[in-house]
Amino acid sequence: MIVAQNSFIERYAKIAEENNRINQDYYVRYNVKRGLRNADGTGVLVGLTEIGDVHGYILDENEKVPVEGRLTYRGIDVRDFVNGFQAEERYGFEEVAYLLLFGELPTSEELVEFKELLGKKRKLPDQFTEDMILKAPSSDIMNKLARSVLASYSYDENPDDTSIKNVLRQCIELIAAFPTMAAYGYQAKRHYYDHDSLFIHAPREDLGTAENFLHMIRSDSNYTRLESELLDLSMVLHAEHGGGNNSAFAIHVVSSTGTDTYSAIAAAVGSLKGPKHGGANIKVINMMEDIKQHVSDWEDDEEVEKYLTKILNKEAFDRTGLIYGMGHAVYTLSDPRAVLLREKACNLAKEKGLEKEYKLYTTVERLTPLLFEKLKGSSKVIAANVDFYSGFVYRMLNIPSELYTPIFAMARIAGWSAHRIEELVSGGRIIRPAYKNVVARREYIPLTERNHSH
Repeated sequence: MIVAQNSFIERYAKIAEENNRINQDYYVRYNVKRGLRNADGTGVLVGLTEIGDVHGYILDENEKVPVEGRLTYRGIDVRDFVNGFQAEERYGFEEVAYLLLFGELPTSEELVEFKELLGKKRKLPDQFTEDMILKAPSSDIMNKLARSVLASYSYDENPDDTSIKNVLRQCIELIAAFPTMAAYGYQAKRHYYDHDSLFIHAPREDLGTAENFLHMIRSDSNYTRLESELLDLSMVLHAEHGGGNNSAFAIHVVSSTGTDTYSAIAAAVGSLKGPKHGGANIKVINMMEDIKQHVSDWEDDEEVEKYLTKILNKEAFDRTGLIYGMGHAVYTLSDPRAVLLREKACNLAKEKGLEKEYKLYTTVERLTPLLFEKLKGSSKVIAANVDFYSGFVYRMLNIPSELYTPIFAMARIAGWSAHRIEELVSGGRIIRPAYKNVVARREYIPLTERNHSH
């Protein structure tokens, strides 16, 4: 029976693929904005937001002029935000979550109250861990996270109320619970798929988001201040990236239907799970491991350049011709997230004795733009994006690669929540894009007269 099913799927998968392939010329003929992109690569304007902004170039007589990248949260430059909380030797993620949700910076008293609320909401409902996570483990933590979000609907006494008061409550509870859901999903995966010991550490109300996550994923619960500071910084930098990214747009699309918070957030998790969105830093790690294996002297620019040339010429690594972590759809001269993460990564590399590996990253970052211009004749300005350094940071923190994208989700849930509230308050219309049908009219053929060649 199974063999017959497999044979059917194998034969008809080719038919399904062939009958869904659209003539590529049609996209030009009908001026289709593929991927909601304009011809020059910029995004099609489909909405307005006050939450985040990504600025990477200016237009001068319709020509892109590269500038240093700028990321703002509610109008505040992320660099100023980071410098502010780091100067006071504080963690920043809870503060950035407050800013994104409420549109203003908290006072000291408001921040303390918000942190205490998050602390009280980190623990999952009774039996949730056993019934929803341990009894149904997944090999993929993002899959488990999405299922945990959807399961939370069943534990909510008022799940479908879309009043802002109720949605705000739900969002705060999810922001608090995401690290616990991800950590327990990882522990279940380790135990049931990797056959390691099972460790379930209860979240601590006195710890912030970054500290709690390290406490819950490590068997001994130990971490250094620098480690938790670096994870916190990474989460601050991943918390929001404007309304134009795929998962934030998913939030707007799904929320515009009037559905519940759990369905909307789970859709965003599914979007982020895609390797073209949230999994890019794993590609960087794999690429750098490949470079380390094939370059004997990491400090020899000529040898590194020779192997990068092979990668660009599709002769090495995954043969796609891509140097992962380099370049961005909007940023040109720099990605401010990468700049901030690189500075902190340098300090941790010294603590971990990984200065040589850190220098290899900076060498690849320095040589890649020169090689693009030399080999491809491209004048496009290319700089490292946040994914180039985030994977290296997580690796230095001894965080397994299967948790890289869940950490992204743990941070971005703050931005998603803000976008959901903004859509409910200011959206008003269901988002319904247009698709043009390009198949010719066909007649219905009675079953007895059909004769397919396959």
